Amino acid sequence: MKKTVEEQIKIIGKGVADIISIHELKEKLIKSENENKPLIIKLGLDPSAPDIHLGHAVVLRKIKQMQDLGHRAIIVIGDFTGKIGDPTGKSKTRKPLSEKQVMENALTYQKQIFMILDKEKTEIKFNSEWLSKLNFEEVLKLAATTTVARMLERDDFKNRYTSNTPIGIHEFFYPLMQGYDSIELKADIELGGTDQTFNILMGRTLQKSIGMEQQIAIFMPILEGLDGIEKMSKSLGNYIGVQDAPEIMFKKVMEVPDNLIIKYFELATDEHPDKIDDIKSTLENGKNPRDVKFELAKIITRLYHTEEETKCAVLYFENVFKQGNLPDVVPQINVSSDCNLLKEIATLLVQNNFIASNNEFRRLVNQGGVKINNEKVIDFDNTPIATGDIIKLGKKKFVQITK
Repeated sequence: MKKTVEEQIKIIGKGVADIISIHELKEKLIKSENENKPLIIKLGLDPSAPDIHLGHAVVLRKIKQMQDLGHRAIIVIGDFTGKIGDPTGKSKTRKPLSEKQVMENALTYQKQIFMILDKEKTEIKFNSEWLSKLNFEEVLKLAATTTVARMLERDDFKNRYTSNTPIGIHEFFYPLMQGYDSIELKADIELGGTDQTFNILMGRTLQKSIGMEQQIAIFMPILEGLDGIEKMSKSLGNYIGVQDAPEIMFKKVMEVPDNLIIKYFELATDEHPDKIDDIKSTLENGKNPRDVKFELAKIITRLYHTEEETKCAVLYFENVFKQGNLPDVVPQINVSSDCNLLKEIATLLVQNNFIASNNEFRRLVNQGGVKINNEKVIDFDNTPIATGDIIKLGKKKFVQITK
């Protein structure tokens, strides 16, 4: 059933940091409805870090929600802009990616984004298709649309300028090229994180400069990771990957701090705003946050895995963690994908200070002091291990295997 304009605005506005502007969005939605023509939603991806986690997926989930409302997405792989590298937040000029690196990363991105987006309502484009064809006169006209003073309003450029850190002239062209993408695609809406404010607003500026209807700018907030403090990041280890195994994904969601439960519902799920308001109300009225988090873990795991895999992840969590009386947070060690036996991780356990030595590990096994998923290990040399396994060492130490 087709949603009203008011209902669409409610869904689109769920969890967003800012929309520029709601009034213009309403006008576009009314026009879309009257002309029976879907809005074009643009998202630009810099193909430099293709390993997507829930933090990256925030904008993709919002696009999926708009696709469910009948609109279309164009994902712009920045193969041309990627050769410059987005200077946003950078304290120095970035090294350009090679064409081979860009294409390899782009293929990885495509594989992962379709774990979220509706393939039938998504078009993938590479911006070299139009940017590489601009002649020098057209580039000069593009540069004439803004000023150096405007460019230096960006925090990263301003900070580098005041600290006498070099800024390449070519770096000023990154936001101009991203804005030109919006002209080429006739974008109605562009999404990005709050760190993309300058680049996305440049799209509005350039569209206006040629008399084109300006795109709506939707900015999504940054999602904190499992530590509840820092931005979700693989390098910080506080992330939930979209390709994590279901039992690992479920367990990680259960580690989300209580004060971020609602934010995760808003940014990491497709739940309706009214349902999230109900959840917020039950928490305020004293419902155990752990029970709410259990539902959140099921919802998020189900978004990236099958119903059967999600059920197995729930059973795994209940058997291993609840009945085994394991702590809520279990440290993890990442092992090689070809590491399949317990004895093969002994050195890694020593290096990470879980045990004192290989001999102590063997002795602990012989004494019945090692368990995997609450099952006692009796054979040091031939016991298999798999991703997601929880190893108990002695009475108080736990570690989870990831690959």
